[in-house]
Amino acid sequence: MSIKKIIILLLISFVLTVLFIVSFTEVDVQKFDNNSNINQLPNLFEASNKHGKGATYSSAGGIDFNNPFFKSLGSNGRSCATCHVPTEGWTITPKGVQALFDKTKGQDPLFRLVDGANSPLANVATLEERRVAYSMLLNKANIRVGIGIPDDAEFKLIKVDDPYGYASETELSLFRRPLPTTNLKFLNTIMWEGRETTSEVNSSDCIFATDTCFAPLSTDLGSQANNATRGHAEALQDLTIEQRIAIVDFELSLFSAQIYDNDIGSLTQNNAKGGPKELARQTDYFGINDTVSGDYRTREVFNPVAMSLYDVWDSQDANELKSSPGDYYDKRAAIARGQHIFNATPIQISGVSGLNDELGIDVIPGTCSTCHNTPNVGNHSVPLPINIGVSDASRRTADVPLYTLQNNMTGETVEITDPGRALITGKWKDIGRFKGPTLRSAASRPPYFHDGSASDLNAVVDFYIARFNIGFTGREKADLVAFLAAL
Repeated sequence: MSIKKIIILLLISFVLTVLFIVSFTEVDVQKFDNNSNINQLPNLFEASNKHGKGATYSSAGGIDFNNPFFKSLGSNGRSCATCHVPTEGWTITPKGVQALFDKTKGQDPLFRLVDGANSPLANVATLEERRVAYSMLLNKANIRVGIGIPDDAEFKLIKVDDPYGYASETELSLFRRPLPTTNLKFLNTIMWEGRETTSEVNSSDCIFATDTCFAPLSTDLGSQANNATRGHAEALQDLTIEQRIAIVDFELSLFSAQIYDNDIGSLTQNNAKGGPKELARQTDYFGINDTVSGDYRTREVFNPVAMSLYDVWDSQDANELKSSPGDYYDKRAAIARGQHIFNATPIQISGVSGLNDELGIDVIPGTCSTCHNTPNVGNHSVPLPINIGVSDASRRTADVPLYTLQNNMTGETVEITDPGRALITGKWKDIGRFKGPTLRSAASRPPYFHDGSASDLNAVVDFYIARFNIGFTGREKADLVAFLAAL
């Protein structure tokens, strides 16, 4: 064969490979099941989002659709991937849910009464009835979680205002965003209120200088996979040990992050450390850079400079800001400035249950990294359920139930849209407490907070500005949003 023919064949092979990879940017990943002709996604596959592109890196070398994660193991056609879509930040988004509804007329396994509908008793016989019944899923990509008040709770439910007429003390209807099944290596709390995080007396993962210790992450993830299959997929039997291990190993191999920005291109240019490959190499352990007790291993004091991904841009772009009208600022420098704001801008933290009251400090001088302290990841390095006010009655919208709870001892009452961790512990002080999610790959998975009440990253920053009276200028807010979008 001539050199010319070899070169042509190589070029054709290259083009076909590129087309294969690009085709997964907008691929319908809701349909990866036993009937799929697709066996694997390539490593570092990209998916578009509002701010650019996110990417996923697997330490296993690719995304294998033969894993039980992608198989229907229940009775209603769902798999883990039904609510944890690779091209939607390993969760679901309103955009993706709406497209799937239109494509399948609301018949896809995602749309099931058990938790996809606003009420398990909703009428879903016609297309329009399904559109109404699944409105929370369509509008906010929220799944309904049904949890009752514990028998030994320190409080009782005295009033329910549920627009869907179903919730009671036996089963409160809680509308929550599915958490992403990527970047799990960095977790220490599983589920929004930690219901899958268990204790283990012989564990080495213990809160500093206490006997509060937690089971290994893999153990709890295995339990979560089984309970999700039994609940969301309505399986009639438990997962096998082999299936649990395979799912957990798959999940722990995944690392996702923003890799491309619409305005500046690659987030790894000029030696910046954006993207998932660098994230996969990030050092992490229980108690790293803990805010209260210092680093559990090195014993160094807490370092508020928790993010350093774009340090190199800070030095390179310090003098590159543009001042002409309409040319607001250079985006690369903005991301670097946003990182500095995250690490260093003072926030007077007050009234946060789980933080101020537990430490006995009315006002804590902090920064964003006070609660998002894991280096270059953005979660808390030990379990920290806190109430920042997302579930307060003042934020309630008409599509969300409102619950009035009363303290059994004092008679005090509180109105809340989601009691959070209190439904697991039964403790009055835990009402409204949730964990903070990992921030990496945030751009891929709007809306935000546990209830999807913040439609975009601007709304997230607006919430914190109002909640803690932060005096951001317009540019400072834009810089912080630019940084969060680059994670």
